[in-house]
Amino acid sequence: SKPRVLVLGGVGFIGRNLVQYLVKNDLTSKIRVADKMIPALAGLSEEQKEVFNKVDFKQVNLSRANTIAKVFDDDAPYEIVINLAGETKYSQTDPVYQENIVDVVSTTANEAAKRGVKIFVEVSTAQVYDSGSKPRKEDAKLKPWTGIAKAKLQAEENLKKVDGLKYAILRPALVYGPGDLTSITPRLVTAAVYKHLNEKMEFLWEKDLKIHTVHVRDVVAAIWHVATKSQGKGEVYNLADSNETTQGSLCPHLKEIFKIETSFLGNIKTKLATSISMKFVAETANEKHLKPWSDICKVNNITTSPLTPYLDEELLYDNDLSIDGNAITSTGFKYEYPKITTELLRESLDYHVKNNHFPSSLL
Repeated sequence: SKPRVLVLGGVGFIGRNLVQYLVKNDLTSKIRVADKMIPALAGLSEEQKEVFNKVDFKQVNLSRANTIAKVFDDDAPYEIVINLAGETKYSQTDPVYQENIVDVVSTTANEAAKRGVKIFVEVSTAQVYDSGSKPRKEDAKLKPWTGIAKAKLQAEENLKKVDGLKYAILRPALVYGPGDLTSITPRLVTAAVYKHLNEKMEFLWEKDLKIHTVHVRDVVAAIWHVATKSQGKGEVYNLADSNETTQGSLCPHLKEIFKIETSFLGNIKTKLATSISMKFVAETANEKHLKPWSDICKVNNITTSPLTPYLDEELLYDNDLSIDGNAITSTGFKYEYPKITTELLRESLDYHVKNNHFPSSLL
């Protein structure tokens, strides 16, 4: 018999792609999605809108323990619980991350243990590892370098304290693909701004800065693989393709899509530029990018868009995200998208074009 699945945070970027994957492949007997955001306001694709008509949806704040029971209550128990809920915006305050990441995991994991679920899959982040150019394996030093990662690591630690919980953890690199807002897409939007300005796009630091990636369709396939294969003993798996993506390796795709030139400021000049404060550098860059993006949207009759070229300060430091994603392949999992291609990036942009969130005139 096919399992009953509860997807927490299932309306977000990874969540919507997971639900689409599960429905398209007819892998479950029932799917319930729980999220604060309702599907009608989430900017789903037309195909995803049809998919969500086939699932049970509950609007709920998952950080509140007094409301969590109704998420699990049904005519039969859920065997698989997948947690994709949590704050995804960078540079937020600690209390925001506490409530929307740490508390969400605590309330949902405790309820899952109480209900005796077969597996609780927690999707964390590879930013929990100490930054460095050498690919980090699952046993590497943990030293989170973003606010999200610090909260995710605390949430991971809390899972160990939940009596009777069967769980596994996935730590993906930068997840890109249709629906992405915060990973590779901001770089694509910024490149579009430079096309509009008819200027060269210059990156901080060097071209070899690691920004390892993984496609969202590989992520959702890995989630299902672990959900159905894991023994629930707290296994941890990294997710990263074999592209070994760097700032430099991304540039030829930007040039092909937007017909722009790119360059790098270099470590010495970047350190000089940021010697006053990285906050000042971020503010200066955002002042340069945000007004042209607003003008682009107005000219193309885009009244509202979740896309932005806004650069978060904590992502501008020279922190390599270098991840070894091979361990999960020893369990029988295979990456179907091992390399970033121009076509895959165009597909990501096309998703937003169809939602009238990105102008086709710039492609």
